[in-house]
Amino acid sequence: MRKDLIRAMRIPDPSRPINHEAARVAIEPLEGVRGVVWLDRTNLIVMVAGARYRTMGSIQRICDALAPLGDTLAVVVNVQNVQAVTSEQADTLSRNCQLPPGQRAFMQRKRQVDVLDPALRRVFEAQQTHEGK
Repeated sequence: MRKDLIRAMRIPDPSRPINHEAARVAIEPLEGVRGVVWLDRTNLIVMVAGARYRTMGSIQRICDALAPLGDTLAVVVNVQNVQAVTSEQADTLSRNCQLPPGQRAFMQRKRQVDVLDPALRRVFEAQQTHEGK
């Protein structure tokens, strides 16, 4: 019952941390992966080669590769397309391995990993459109 309560509260299991180097080794061979970097103790950035790899499906494959290494509730996978030609294509797609998009584990804050916040870009584009009329 205690274990179920801890899971319901979205608290990662501190006895099953994922070794960062082992995680990199497990992810690098996946199709489309060009680089893997830990931003901090919970945020993993995976650079992929093309828009077809910047998907929630890719995030799930990455999480599946990490699952044997420890508790993936402690991991947020951030996927970036290194072949992007527009700022929208360069936006980071992210998700906690065990939670729906937008949700984080207990005490896991959302990191700003994009150079330009998508909301700020939309404001800028709206201003450009308005000025162009």
